[in-house]
Amino acid sequence: MPNTLDEQLKPLATTPRLLLEVHLQPLQGTRFQPTGFPNLGAATYDGPNGERMLLVESAQSMANRLESVCWNKPMDDWETPLKGLPLVKVVKKSKDKDGKETNEPLTNSVLEAHRINSPYILEGKDKSVLQSLKSQLAEMEEGPVDIKKLAAVLLKLDTNALIHGVFLAKSDLAGGRLRLPRALSSFIEAEEVKEAQSGGVKNDHVNPSGDTGKGFGNVPFARSEFTSAKIIAYFNLDLAQIRAFGLGDSVTQLLIALALFKIQALLDSGLRLRTACDLEAKESCIVVKRPMGFVLPTLGELKTALPILITAVAKEQKWPDDRVTRVNWS
Repeated sequence: MPNTLDEQLKPLATTPRLLLEVHLQPLQGTRFQPTGFPNLGAATYDGPNGERMLLVESAQSMANRLESVCWNKPMDDWETPLKGLPLVKVVKKSKDKDGKETNEPLTNSVLEAHRINSPYILEGKDKSVLQSLKSQLAEMEEGPVDIKKLAAVLLKLDTNALIHGVFLAKSDLAGGRLRLPRALSSFIEAEEVKEAQSGGVKNDHVNPSGDTGKGFGNVPFARSEFTSAKIIAYFNLDLAQIRAFGLGDSVTQLLIALALFKIQALLDSGLRLRTACDLEAKESCIVVKRPMGFVLPTLGELKTALPILITAVAKEQKWPDDRVTRVNWS
């Protein structure tokens, strides 16, 4: 195996996509609970050969999970290998017991549902980020969107946006046309699924015959879970899109390493998607579909390489020592 991450990533230099498949199984037992949707429930459908398929986890949910493994909530900071990456933090002013004004963390661009397009970042009284974006991207008010310029601005403001994707849907930002699709996408499917029906009762030991409309009484309920011999997590990293940002080899390598870290960290931390959906990867679980022969760096190798890459890009891009953009929310 190559000794450096640079050597390991060379097979990706000319291929448009990195496609991975990870075969999963329930951690205990055979049943699992898939994601559900309003007015639909479980997303079952017919496969191309007539087999019954099931969407276990959607692309939107997987994107959130790939982000969450990057963030240390107790410390309100990146996980250690990712420290130094630019992001936007929203803080709320308050006073401590001595009356001293402090900034309490409220949210940030890594965890927000709409990331950099969060209303907590763009819609509050503090318009600093909005004005900065308008100033730097003013030339795109008319004509085609310059993807390279947009990527360069986002790199210094919220590097993760180049992997997660972004849609700046405000009309005063180039008419709401500033968007980048996800570079890293993922979903989980199950094949040849069968339903496992069960149920239960919400017991009221005080008043079993009470008014159920008010939360009293015994309430029986049905429960639908599934079984499947083939559950697969799919990962698609758009390498052509990352290269098209035109940000140079160092940034390209950093973005690829960040995406691979997300995948490996998610698999390492386990896939407890819901109370009744706890999955794990099978042995020899990661199958590289494209490019053939590529060997995925381990989580340990990525943890070692990322701080070095962040330092190199910071020097090249002339990032400031403090790479957190703070927005005051009131």
